[in-house]
Amino acid sequence: MKYILVIGDGMADEPIAALQNKTPLESLSLPHFDRVSHVLGKAQTVPAGVAPGSDTAILNIFGYDPRTYYTGRSSLEAAGMGVFLNPGEVSLRVNLCAVEEGVILSHNGGNIEGEEAVTLMETLVGDPRFAEKAEKLQLRIHITPTFRHIGVFRCEDAQAAFTLTPPHDVLGDPIEKHLPQGTLSKELTELMLISFEVLDSHPINQTRRSEGKLPANMIWPWAEARAAQLPSFKEKYGKSGAVISAVPLLHGIAGLAGLDVRMVEGANGDLDTNYEGKVAAAVEQLQNHDFVCVHVEAPDEMSHAGSMEKKLKAIEYLNERVVGPLLEGVKADFRLLLLSDHPTLLATRTHDGNAVPFGIYDSRESEKAVKFCEKTCDAGIFVDNGDKLMPLLFEQEEN
Repeated sequence: MKYILVIGDGMADEPIAALQNKTPLESLSLPHFDRVSHVLGKAQTVPAGVAPGSDTAILNIFGYDPRTYYTGRSSLEAAGMGVFLNPGEVSLRVNLCAVEEGVILSHNGGNIEGEEAVTLMETLVGDPRFAEKAEKLQLRIHITPTFRHIGVFRCEDAQAAFTLTPPHDVLGDPIEKHLPQGTLSKELTELMLISFEVLDSHPINQTRRSEGKLPANMIWPWAEARAAQLPSFKEKYGKSGAVISAVPLLHGIAGLAGLDVRMVEGANGDLDTNYEGKVAAAVEQLQNHDFVCVHVEAPDEMSHAGSMEKKLKAIEYLNERVVGPLLEGVKADFRLLLLSDHPTLLATRTHDGNAVPFGIYDSRESEKAVKFCEKTCDAGIFVDNGDKLMPLLFEQEEN
């Protein structure tokens, strides 16, 4: 028996007036989603009192209650990049953002990636003013070919040192309202302001503006964390597995849980990600593993961008280019769990902690089709905590 988890990041939403007061899932024709209906319900993937995000929700979905295992997002992402913290160290996510006239317009620098992102960050860390401030903090930045970078430095009391705001939660706001707070706020703010001075007029950003793109002209530190540890997924469930995703967060959770990570060329976390490559990798991994997770970031990114049209397209792609091919491409008996990790609301462009719709397909049962959306899933079973989803998929008694 094989098991598949498909996460459409942030695809759940609330009814939208422009969609005749339907949610994106409800408004679309999604025939392959509708086949995932042998079990339907809602799951509370983010426990009460826990900040909603892919970090807390996906930990919980994999069976690691964030109230026990969560130490902050960036240490999970750091692990996914092969960066592991020493005692007394704290990690930060360091985004490249777009800021114009003092307002944050994009949490991902207009979705910058590749050599442009690397060149900008190398220019920044090599700038003497920035390097001097970073050295005083003992801060070292691990650069990636994306807008996501990781900073690590020594800090004995991170709780007092800073309070940091996720940039995707404050899009359209003046940055001065959301600069770091705490005992190290002055130092971190100085690094942010120096980064704007260094990057705003960089030739790469001049070219991006001339092409109608947003600049990637300021770093934004957030998601402070200490080292995380997770119990073995295989020991917990008796299943070997692999994770296929474009984002370091999933790579980190997988690595800490002892799951394999399968990188796919062209998988970038955006609307034009390599969907077909992810499906092919999933089918391949199921030859050697019991379980595979396919994570698609695009619905979440399109929600943060505030684009209803692109969120709808991301969900359609997930239906047509991931779920449909998986349902047809796996030849062994299998069960497939489809869900959103958390809602990401187009109305606010931020994450939400409400329960998400989920469905389970079982190849051993007769085909059926029920509309997969928030409304129909309301009538199904209710899973009061996301850490019960894996036992449900695996048909196991809860631990």
